[in-house]
Amino acid sequence: MEPPASGFPRRRRERRSRRLVLGAGAAVSAAALVLSTVPAASAAPEESQEPAVEEELGELEQLLRERESDAAAPEDLHAEEVPDDVSVEEAEQALEASEELTAEDLRYAAATEDLADSTDSDFYTTPATLPAEDGALIRQEESTFYLDPVGLIEHDAEVTRIMYRTTDSNGGARAAVATVLEPARSGQDTQRPLVIHAPGTQGLGDQCAPSRQLAAGTEYEGVGIAAALEAGYAVVVPDYIGLGTEGAHTYMNRVDQAHAVLDAARAAQQAEGVDLGEENPVHIRGYSQGGGASAAALEIAHEHAPELNLISGAAGAVPADLFEVADMIDSSLYNAFLLFALGGLVESEGLDPAEFLNEEGLARLEQASGQCTVSALISHMFVDTSTLTVDGRGFTELIQDEPFFSALVEQRIGEGRAPQVPVQVNHSLLDDVIPYRTGRSLAQRWCGEGARVAFESNVAPTHVGGFVAGMPGVALFTTLSLNGWSTANSCWRL
Repeated sequence: MEPPASGFPRRRRERRSRRLVLGAGAAVSAAALVLSTVPAASAAPEESQEPAVEEELGELEQLLRERESDAAAPEDLHAEEVPDDVSVEEAEQALEASEELTAEDLRYAAATEDLADSTDSDFYTTPATLPAEDGALIRQEESTFYLDPVGLIEHDAEVTRIMYRTTDSNGGARAAVATVLEPARSGQDTQRPLVIHAPGTQGLGDQCAPSRQLAAGTEYEGVGIAAALEAGYAVVVPDYIGLGTEGAHTYMNRVDQAHAVLDAARAAQQAEGVDLGEENPVHIRGYSQGGGASAAALEIAHEHAPELNLISGAAGAVPADLFEVADMIDSSLYNAFLLFALGGLVESEGLDPAEFLNEEGLARLEQASGQCTVSALISHMFVDTSTLTVDGRGFTELIQDEPFFSALVEQRIGEGRAPQVPVQVNHSLLDDVIPYRTGRSLAQRWCGEGARVAFESNVAPTHVGGFVAGMPGVALFTTLSLNGWSTANSCWRL
């Protein structure tokens, strides 16, 4: 959207400025994660590998304790501290019901909403004609990477926003956007690893696109990206198809997400002034939606982008079987994820939602299509999905029939496909969004196809907890694999 005109209501401007100050607290506290870096790819294992990981694990555990303390502490909220489409009462109910959401998360979501609305959208307009090849660069521009929404903490990385051509699951040419981040330049380094960081769930609204949020300082995965930069890696962060660009975001579409991830890396290597080429080693990683995107990309990379110097990958809390995920979260705090996935299916499969959703269901689907994650979670939490359908069946029952069943079967990751490079799969036994068995079963299927899989589990509570607890292991696996050192193979015990 364009920046507000000078006649924009005064009350709204005051509310926005206060939100920015309040929202900065979450980013500043999160930035503590970058106090130490993961081991650099050039580090000797006996000198830096174990101490660095142990130090980072201690800081991550401290972060978890702080989040738990914040979530447990009662706190009064005000209207300016929550997103526009969420009432204070709804926000307070969400904090009481959730072990993951904190008041800082709500304030940060409010800041995200306002800052993203003011992001220039001209760059995201799809040209009338697209290049013929996937991964072809369409346009680029300089960008920024802030770790806070008031622009106080700007990373010194070289940041380039790119638009590139990719292909959706229906064979249609699409334009997608990604952000390329490089450590402070010292000339081209063909040995510098490139980490493709597939982001987790952002929402369906165009304002939620990671490329917009990185520039605005509201991207919740910014700290992990900063850690990769501090380790000496270049990073590419794709927005995925339809997030920020034309069309609806095809959330949870296996092929769309895999293509967007791989083609972003190819386009980054073509960007002017970006010190990357086909020689640079590539590592793909992500968690949650990003875990699904990474896993899907890893298992087709040798076919879709064989020229990439792909070395390894890591995928956390992979939603590899959407039937199992739906059964876990239907009518729960996480209803928003079901609405996001339904919106993605409607877009990919060309469905008419009026054939299976009643008036309230259609209204909620429309509302979710413009929301980012936190707002959507609060807006739709604990709604009985059987009250949203024409025939009174909940979403878990609805997807057992056509046209949903075959479409969701097609989204299953690891079905006759497997990575041809070493991979790590990580998952918490206490994940409350994506069942642990879903991630473990994916590892088993990949092993059955001959892949080398290091499977790491943890017992951190909640989906967010599993992400934080898994980070040190991902950092270690990344270092080992990019240095050519041997990684664990868990297939014998799965």
